[in-house]
Parts: sequence; C-alpha cells; structure tokens
Amino acid sequence: MSTAALPALVALAGPTASGKSAAALALAPALDAEIISVDSALVYRGMDIGTAKPTPEERARVPHHLIDIRDPAQGYSAADFVADARRLVGEIRARGRRVLLVGGTMLYFKALFEGLAAMPPADPELRAGIEAEARAAGWPALHAQLAQVDPATAARLAPNDAQRIQRALEVFRLTGQPLSRFHRDAAHPGGLRPDLFLSLEPADRAWLHERIARRFDAMLAAGFLDEVRRLRARGDLDARLPSMRAVGYRQAWEVLEGTAPPDSLRERGIAATRQLAKRQLTWLRGMPGRQVIACDAPDALAQVLRACGVAA
Repeated sequence: MSTAALPALVALAGPTASGKSAAALALAPALDAEIISVDSALVYRGMDIGTAKPTPEERARVPHHLIDIRDPAQGYSAADFVADARRLVGEIRARGRRVLLVGGTMLYFKALFEGLAAMPPADPELRAGIEAEARAAGWPALHAQLAQVDPATAARLAPNDAQRIQRALEVFRLTGQPLSRFHRDAAHPGGLRPDLFLSLEPADRAWLHERIARRFDAMLAAGFLDEVRRLRARGDLDARLPSMRAVGYRQAWEVLEGTAPPDSLRERGIAATRQLAKRQLTWLRGMPGRQVIACDAPDALAQVLRACGVAA
C-alpha cells in the first residue's frame, strides 16, 4: 500500500490489558501518527502506576495527547473528550500526520463516532435523594431499580457502579426517558468516523485474566498503594470523585480508609479489573464496523500492522 493510501484516522480499542499500548507504540511510527488517548483515567495527573500510563520514554518516542490534562479533583466528561479529540484531530492533520485513537473508554469512542445526545444537566437535589436511597438500601438495590426502567443501561453497569447508576436514574427521573434512549438517539451528524476501527479481543478469556493478574501484581510491586496514599494525603480528594472511582484506585482507597482488609487489595483489585474488561467487551460487541483481532494470537501485532497496510 502506498503512503497516500494508508488510513488517516485509525481507532484501536480493546479491554484493559489486551495489548493496546504496545500495539499503538509499534503502529504509530509506521503510520507517522500521533496518539490520542481514549481513556477516562489517563487524563489525571499523579495517577500513573494504577492507570498503566505510558512512560515518559514512550511519550517521547511518539506524541501522546489527552494524558495528564486534569487534576484528580476535577471532572472530565464525554463531552469534554469529544471537544478535545475533534480539536486535536484537526491540529494533527494540519501538521500532515495521521491520527491513532487508542484506549478502552468505550463511551468516549461511541460519543466521538456517533455524536452526543442533549441530556439534561445534573440536578443536585435529585442526586442527593438518590445518594440517600443508596445509603439506606445499597447501590445494588438501585441497580435493580434501574434494570426495571432502563434494562439496556443496567446490563452494562456493575451493581456497585454508583456514579453511573446515579446518573442513569437521575436522567430517567428528570425526563421519564431511559438514558439508553438518549444514547440511541444521539445526533449522528458531526460524528467523526475512523477510516479503520480495530478491536483487540481475546479468543480465550483466561488469557486476558492471566494478563490482568500479572499487571496488577506489577503495579503493586511498583508502589501503587503508595501512589494512592499520596493522593489521599492531599486532603482535597474523596472516594466519590470520578478519578478515585477508577478501577484499582477505589479498592486501594478503601484499604487505606480501613473499610476493606489490607490483604484484600490484590484479590479485589484483580476482580474489579476483570469486571471492567467484561463491560468493555460488552460495549465492543455492540459497536458496528469494528475489525476484530484476537489479542491472544501469537501474531496479533503483525495482524494489526497488516490491517493498517504497513509491513510487520
């Protein structure tokens, strides 16, 4: 394939620990591309170990965007991502380079590809009421409530995913319409579609589970708990913030607060990461146009390169 025929905008998605980062670092130089991170946790400064953030050396080799752009006390929404990503795509193309979208936050991919629905703003009073219900009955009970009115959204959320359950119930109670309908009716005009949408998905789920366990062990050995301890010591963060609800961080926070046994961090962190991977795969199965590459195949990287028209 000639250089002119190479895809200008490639999306590379997959569950956590599927090998996206390694594939992107090999693919970006071959395409003369810059990487836009599609990850809701990599945006936060100081959250390096638990997010498997690209190292300074890796970021020096290939330009990365949307990493370290927010303090953990701040929010970052899908709408923020879409605005930032669309701007960056234009800037990167103006430099004569290609774009590689890489990550596992499937809502961000969906919002970028299909547009965002005009959903109602947050209602503090209603949110406080939902939180009070959760304190009394537990988030799994509210998840069950959500399943009655919005089964499509409930099916992709974990029973303890407080932030997203709260928002879905809030939208339904404000509008009488399920959140899934807003997503389904999102305005397609203006969506940014990739030339190629690659998805790294395991043929054998056990392969992914083993990689998740090895990676979490490596994070613990690298000082992950100390990283969360430093964040907690700031004094301006709490467990309700989106940053601290990220997988691994939430479990470590609970250990440091004494609401979970210290020796439970590894088991609970790995279990939560497996659940995240399961949800990511569920999202991917519902996303049209993706080209699946078995990430556990011995030649997975070569397949990614060939799919993009570059030599392995």
